[in-house]
Amino acid sequence: MDIQHYFDYCLAKKAVTEHFPFDEDTLVFKVGGKMFALASLSEWEKGSPAVNLKCDPDRAAELRAEYEGIQPGYHMSKIHWNTVAVNADVPDSMVRALIDHSYELVLKSLPKKAQAEIAESAD
Repeated sequence: MDIQHYFDYCLAKKAVTEHFPFDEDTLVFKVGGKMFALASLSEWEKGSPAVNLKCDPDRAAELRAEYEGIQPGYHMSKIHWNTVAVNADVPDSMVRALIDHSYELVLKSLPKKAQAEIAESAD
């Protein structure tokens, strides 16, 4: 997966916005004002692409045991976030599935009114 594919995949989801809230390097994708994916652009340029994604705690532990390229979230809650090394031992299909999972977790955590507005915006 390259940076453009990652960018397009995240941005194609309903009501997603892109931000640089921390610095000019850390690209953050949000839904409903809450982060679901973030990555260092300079690390992608250096050839060490990785993305931080929210994950169900039980699933996060299972994934870390299964894949060397999935580690506790760098600079994030180690319980709820994973850092996924892209183009390592984690297949692109799994990276996309983990992006989907992160997006859904954050979407479901939003107030019901916000969830309804996002669902309506797609119609």
